[in-house]
Amino acid sequence: MRPVDVRPLRDQLVLLRPPRIAMSLVAAAAALHLLFPFTVVAPSSIGGLLVGTAGFSLMMRAWWLFRRSGTAICPTDRASVLLTGDVYGFTRNPMYLGMVMIMLGVAISFGTASFFAAAALLFAILNFVFCPFEEERLRAAFPGYAAYAARVRRWI
Repeated sequence: MRPVDVRPLRDQLVLLRPPRIAMSLVAAAAALHLLFPFTVVAPSSIGGLLVGTAGFSLMMRAWWLFRRSGTAICPTDRASVLLTGDVYGFTRNPMYLGMVMIMLGVAISFGTASFFAAAALLFAILNFVFCPFEEERLRAAFPGYAAYAARVRRWI
C-alpha cells in the first residue's frame, strides 16, 4: 500500500491563512462557550491579559522585522530574506507563537474548555500544516536554513 500524499490538502489549507483560522476558532469557541460553559480552570482576566499581551507583542515585533527587511509576510509568498536574529534567535516562528499565546490568553481569561481546545487546535494546525510547509520552502530557498533550524527551536 502506497502512502497517501497529503501535500495537496496541506497546500489548500495554507491558503486559509493563520489569522483567519485563529479568528474562526475563536468564534467557534465563543459559540461553544455560550452553549456549554464547561470551566476547566478558574478564569483570570489579569493572567489572560498578561499572556495575550506578551503574545501580541511578540507577534508584532516579528511582523515589524519582516516589514523592515522587506520580505513577504504571507506564508504562500516567496521570502526574500532569512531572519535569524532578534526574536528569531529564540523561536523560528514568533508570529505563530504569538498567535497561540493570544489564544491561550483568551482561554485563561474565560477558563472554559472550548477556548483551550481552540488554542490547542490552532497550535496543531500551525505545527503540523503551516510550519512544515514554510520550512520546506525555506530549506529550498536558503542554504543556511538547515543550520539555523538546527540551532533554533521551532517554538521555544
